[in-house]
Amino acid sequence: MPESSLQSQPTDGVRTAAAEKVITTRGLGVTAGGRPILRDVNLVVEARQVFGLIGPSGAGKSTLLRSLNRLSDLAPGFRVSGEVCYHGQDIYAPKVDADDLRTRIGMLFQQPVVFPTTIARNVLFGVRRLGRVPRAQWPETTERALREAALWNEVKDRLDESALRLSVGQQQRLCLARALAVGPDVILMDEPTSALDPRSTEAIEELILRLKERCTIVIVTHNLAQARRVTDWLGCLCVRDGVGELAETACCDALLSNPQCREVAEYLGAQA
Repeated sequence: MPESSLQSQPTDGVRTAAAEKVITTRGLGVTAGGRPILRDVNLVVEARQVFGLIGPSGAGKSTLLRSLNRLSDLAPGFRVSGEVCYHGQDIYAPKVDADDLRTRIGMLFQQPVVFPTTIARNVLFGVRRLGRVPRAQWPETTERALREAALWNEVKDRLDESALRLSVGQQQRLCLARALAVGPDVILMDEPTSALDPRSTEAIEELILRLKERCTIVIVTHNLAQARRVTDWLGCLCVRDGVGELAETACCDALLSNPQCREVAEYLGAQA
């Protein structure tokens, strides 16, 4: 297999030992302009798992998330050390195609990022850029992605209208549809509901639970109630000597109900 090709593992319900570990970090560190942001982060994200990242502001949760599909490359002055492996392959190896990686590990941001063009063109942005789907299949791809994002029924008669006319909640689901259109294996979510109303938040949470049947999801959230509703496993980052570290990881109920780390217990107590 060429070094530049990052191959997804099968997701057909039969979980082999090789397929279970989707993302692994070893000694991951991130600096910005020479200043350390994250230090010695070691975690494992398994297939079809919703892995949540919690912790105080400034602990580096969003930075960690962006290091998992090399979005950190786009930030001047950011440097990543250690290893980030996707299905056992180091994503920071010299010959890895970062654009190809990001089709496999998609991203949903805190604020919806829609383009000033039609709904259909927003969905097909990655598909058109990659050129892997024949033009004749674009309508089918658009419908599939919008259905997966639970948006099809609301926009099927408006596909040629501007995406900017959608509500914020609809725009966030449109961004999810755009990520889904290229068939990702993993979806990273950076506080995807923090800008949404309760109804739209519920819709996104329902989608997360549905999507984990075939995708692996890593989500940053400050909402502990949300973490209880949607995550299987949690990692809590804390700040030590001004640098973010992964203080504890455990299944969701165990970490929230019985944290083993004093700093994690203090953070959860403050949130309560």
